[in-house]
Amino acid sequence: MTETVAEILAAHRAGLMTPKETVARTFARIRAHNDPAVFISLRDETDALAEAEALAGKDAAALPLYGVPVAVKDNIDVAGLPTTAACPAFAYTPARDSTAVARLRAAGAIIIGKTNLDQFATGLVGVRSPYGIPKNPVRADLVPGGSSSGSAVAVSAGLVPLSLGTDTAGSGRVPAMLNNIVGLKPSLGMISTAGLVPACRTLDCISVFALTVDDAVAALAVMAAPDPVDPFSRDRPLATLTAFPRGVRLGIPRPGQLIFFGDKAAEAAYGAAAARFAKLGAELVEFDLEPFYETARLLYEGPWVAERYLVIRDLLASDPEAIHPVTREITIGGARGSAADTFAALYRLQALRKVAERTFAGVDALLLPTAPTAYTTAEVLADPILLNSRLGTYTNFVNLLDLCGLAVPAAIRGDGIPFGVTLLAPAGRDAALASLGRAFHADTALPVGAKSIPQPPLAAPSSSLHGDEIAIVVVGAHLSGMALNHELTSLGGRLLQATKTAADYKLYALSTTPPKPGMLRIEESKGSAMEVELWALSAASFGRFVDLVPPPLSIGTIRLADGRTAKGFLVEPAALDGARDISEFGGWRAYMAQKA
Repeated sequence: MTETVAEILAAHRAGLMTPKETVARTFARIRAHNDPAVFISLRDETDALAEAEALAGKDAAALPLYGVPVAVKDNIDVAGLPTTAACPAFAYTPARDSTAVARLRAAGAIIIGKTNLDQFATGLVGVRSPYGIPKNPVRADLVPGGSSSGSAVAVSAGLVPLSLGTDTAGSGRVPAMLNNIVGLKPSLGMISTAGLVPACRTLDCISVFALTVDDAVAALAVMAAPDPVDPFSRDRPLATLTAFPRGVRLGIPRPGQLIFFGDKAAEAAYGAAAARFAKLGAELVEFDLEPFYETARLLYEGPWVAERYLVIRDLLASDPEAIHPVTREITIGGARGSAADTFAALYRLQALRKVAERTFAGVDALLLPTAPTAYTTAEVLADPILLNSRLGTYTNFVNLLDLCGLAVPAAIRGDGIPFGVTLLAPAGRDAALASLGRAFHADTALPVGAKSIPQPPLAAPSSSLHGDEIAIVVVGAHLSGMALNHELTSLGGRLLQATKTAADYKLYALSTTPPKPGMLRIEESKGSAMEVELWALSAASFGRFVDLVPPPLSIGTIRLADGRTAKGFLVEPAALDGARDISEFGGWRAYMAQKA
């Protein structure tokens, strides 16, 4: 089945499925799912199919999200689709994409539509919208989680493999837990917020929902870049994923500090998750959680509610009934604070940030429940503010303390309620969290989303491209440890993986100094599979590297055994007169070894 981003990309690149077919399947699934509360607006299907079909003429290997369908939370601008923030009276139609959406499109993604949310991104429950309440596909009586309700449900239900949410106080993490998916909350400023309707502008970030950590990181890699039009943008380069690191120290709260509101099943699931991390090799280190709780209280008891008020104060004045009553009740309090209150809160926050710095001096990351428990829609509607607040117990402090976070599934409880944990670390450690989370999620062997779909095998952690990197296949003297490998490493080249070509090639030993092979493409499946390496170079370095390639070698498109294609070394047929056919060795390294 092709459900994850990685599986869809592999199918597209191998020609097993076209982007147009994938997009058509997406719209068919949305119709079959038949929940009008998931999407507030959909693109015209004909337009989306035409955009997908236009990808056929582009280089699939050069587009990291080639033909991948994406849903976008309806407080993020998509050109030509209304941005409502779940408030019809607020709606406008933007002429241009938000920066994040523009970067997704440039990477080959196909935007499908705009998803439902708690109005003005105020809420963690997903029930505060005039467009309805998306049904939780894991357990129908549960709230879907908010504010990014529609985005999380769309991924969990298998409608799209990837979606954008936002996360100011947990809106990218709580829905991930309640829908048994991954929620990646990047470092503040890592993804541009240009084109995002603010909730709290100093704390907002665009987040990612996916079925696996690797899929979420693939989207983050495309969007993570400084943006001159966003004054809150920061240069936060995404590091490389690694295997589960040795000696990693995970902070767990001191005994008695965790709060589950009487939910014994959630408490047991957290204990089991901590034990799983220990089994994977982490050292569990106790820390004091109380300062983090105090920070969380600042978010809604302090002046940051005034930021929410700023966004909608004109609408509050002109048409207060247009705003959801719970959203209105929470937001209107932002008009009451004084400048003195604001500075007092800022001073206290700065002190709490210093406490957090000391905590992270002794641990690499914190391990916490994503949420302490789960509630039904009926329960939340009966007590909308208190129960919402409880869901934010472990999320509200994160952006105030400038942390990055990754929410991953940990268990499906005996009562069918999903439970998840969140890893937290100081800003800039996004890849480190992903390296931990991907190994943990794979170890759980949980199905992904709500459809009981098995997790795909965990790929080599370095096999994805970052930023503007381009993959290149090397065949001979540029292989690791070979005579010309320094030409790659001196340009910042990064080994992605050792792999094989499709069985479409012959390999010849050329008369060159230093010795090099020439790989020739022949009729499909009529040749041999060759051992090769896949390297990553930045776009600028790729250009410089290609300029160094001497004749009779050239750079062409090489088909790999798994169906992917990438640029790599080929030889001009005219240069092969008298050259020895060494295809029987299956690669240059084996040939050179027998000569030694």
